Amino acid sequence: MKKILILIVAFICAISLEAKGDLTILSINNADAKVTSDTIAKVLNSNGFTVDLVSKMNGPFKIQFKKTDFKIFTLMTVHHNKLAAKLLMKYPVSGVFTPMGVGIYQKKGDDTLYVSILTPQAQKKILGIDTQLLDTIDADLLQALKKALPKAKVSESEDSLKSAHNLVTTYELDLDGEDWEDMKDEFEMNLEESFKPYGFVAAAKQDLTFIDDDIDTVYDFYDTYSICKLKVIYTVAKSRPEASAFAPCTTMVYKKKGEDKIVAGFPSVYNWLSSARVEDKAAKAELLKAQKDFESILKDSTE
Repeated sequence: MKKILILIVAFICAISLEAKGDLTILSINNADAKVTSDTIAKVLNSNGFTVDLVSKMNGPFKIQFKKTDFKIFTLMTVHHNKLAAKLLMKYPVSGVFTPMGVGIYQKKGDDTLYVSILTPQAQKKILGIDTQLLDTIDADLLQALKKALPKAKVSESEDSLKSAHNLVTTYELDLDGEDWEDMKDEFEMNLEESFKPYGFVAAAKQDLTFIDDDIDTVYDFYDTYSICKLKVIYTVAKSRPEASAFAPCTTMVYKKKGEDKIVAGFPSVYNWLSSARVEDKAAKAELLKAQKDFESILKDSTE
């Protein structure tokens, strides 16, 4: 049996913190349907970002649930072409937002299209770090989104709900001197095989080890998985579509050079509950089940 160290990174949303909205919401009249997730992706790709994933959810919603409340519901992930690598090399935990989520949605019967992203302040709170890099990435993303959404109104979400839960959950696997490459392959194989039985889908996997050839990597490897659970997204979207900024959830798996451990972690669902003010009973139940199930996956994959 391999030795497993479980580390819960308790970046707490303290009760004493000043309440503040965690999401930036852009809205634009889209009665003519000229703005789509594809037009947004094209602009982002031309303005300093790489769009890593575009998941159009209406098709899957209709297949599994036989209906959708939306004209458009897209989960997009992006990363900053220049600054993502600098952030990742300095702060390993930032991998849970590399790539970061961009939620795009427009309800049936509504002419307004919305785009939801996390504020840099919310990212700092969740990651437990304070760096200007997050502010600069956010400013560049907003600038690019405004090009994609001319005349868009920019607003902040409602104040986040207070939470005293762990905002990032991290597990450490002690290698005990064993070959890290063999351990990596075994860990990731077990991880990937565990997704489907719990209803999770790995929408994408990225190798960020050499995310920027001009920057020397500090990792032996750094992989991220974009993880979706359709029932969670569908249920939460009914009352809080802006929570799509958190989906798909990015799970990090990495090993730093000189360390004898593999680290895996993900942003807890308590971020959805707090930042997007998810109070619907069914949505809360699905989120909490997803948290429990994903913890089980990471534990089981290291045994």
